Amino acid sequence: MTDVLRSRSKFLRSRAPFWSLRGVEETREVLAVRQDIVEPPKLALDRGVMMSAIVDGGCGYCATSDTSIEGLQAALDRATAWAQATSSSSVHRFVPGDMPAPRGERIAPAAAVTLSRSELYDLLADECRDARLDARIVERYAALELREVEQIYLTNTGGEVRQRFTYSVPYLHAAANRDTETQIRSFAHAQQGGLENLRRSGFVGCGRRVAEEALELLLAPNCPSGRMDLLLMPDQMMLQIHESIGHPLELDRILGDERNYAGTSFVTPDMFGHYRYGSPLLNVTFDPTIPEEIASYAFDDEGERASKAWLIRDGMLERPLGGRISQLRSGLPGTANARAGAWNRPPIDRMANLNVEPGSSALDEMIGSIRRGVLMRTNVSWSIDDSRNKFQFGCERGELIEDGEVKGVVRNPNYRGVSADFWRSLRMVGNRDTFEVHGTLYCGKGEPNQVIHVGHAAPACLFGDVEVFGGE
Repeated sequence: MTDVLRSRSKFLRSRAPFWSLRGVEETREVLAVRQDIVEPPKLALDRGVMMSAIVDGGCGYCATSDTSIEGLQAALDRATAWAQATSSSSVHRFVPGDMPAPRGERIAPAAAVTLSRSELYDLLADECRDARLDARIVERYAALELREVEQIYLTNTGGEVRQRFTYSVPYLHAAANRDTETQIRSFAHAQQGGLENLRRSGFVGCGRRVAEEALELLLAPNCPSGRMDLLLMPDQMMLQIHESIGHPLELDRILGDERNYAGTSFVTPDMFGHYRYGSPLLNVTFDPTIPEEIASYAFDDEGERASKAWLIRDGMLERPLGGRISQLRSGLPGTANARAGAWNRPPIDRMANLNVEPGSSALDEMIGSIRRGVLMRTNVSWSIDDSRNKFQFGCERGELIEDGEVKGVVRNPNYRGVSADFWRSLRMVGNRDTFEVHGTLYCGKGEPNQVIHVGHAAPACLFGDVEVFGGE
């Protein structure tokens, strides 16, 4: 696709001083086994182009799945017409001469492991079968999502960026039931890379363990309620970061662009450089440079080169998650995070890899410091208000800790809080040994909606005086 689009772009003409072409081709395949029965594979191929044009004062865009020269030219003409129509009424005055002409590439390495579809189905079937431990296991499901994405970004001023990404995302869950009580334990591992992820992630051999933990939860007591310490493991920290740091720091949301759909943010532009977001132990980075993290890339979808940037340092808020246009609108520094969910969507400010940096505490040390508290793993429910401030999360698995010792598993663990107060209660941050890379393929935002993948890496983190409660 990239060679064809590069060749055809040379024949395109526009009255716009600056125009760009962003081409995307994505293949997606989902393989699954449920209750030892192979499900039909889901196969998809999505290919298209977004043409953008910049005139003095205005910007326009138009997407097309017709990648012939005639189809591309028609889309460019329409994008140019929109740019001219908006030149006197845009919220930001666009300057064609300020648009970058980036050059570079990021190509996923060749596959280190190759398996046939038959071998992959055998692997899924093995894990699904191994979860069949007991008659109380009433649901077993194992799946693998495979994606290949190829992108090219071209400008009429000589810019050319090529990127290629590979994703292999395994998933498994087991549900246990007794009378009116049902408990689910799951495994998911969203990272970039090929089939080597299946072994690296711990998916191979996880079926039995997940089922054992579901049964353990079925027999466990309910999580206690009250204000106590809360030890979040990295797979739950993923959602905590996502909802109460990531979305509030998206600069277009801060500027009001999301208020009609997904709400605003409690963060305001004047807070940057002055606001204490968390305790001095909190350090948060935008980091698209970790190769295996699911949202790593070299350039964003507006052609800005991506690099690691500190958003929160020693608890103080430094910069938002804002791409080039939002930075110009607000006068604030930002990051290269203008990303589009598909070829037929314009880039908007999105999280990419948003990580809590490791601290210095060992896990045993963190547990040993707790007089009374709960360790929680794996999100199962979430709720957060329209300003991304007050939240309530539930987890699949909890472990009661008293006097520095784990006393046993508890079921239905939940906690709630207010973002700033919660992060200011951070009192210990796990070391590199507790650090894990996680992510999700499905974060929604924008009108029309865009679903995109985001990564969150974190160590275990200990919070003090949190409202914890059990479910019935």
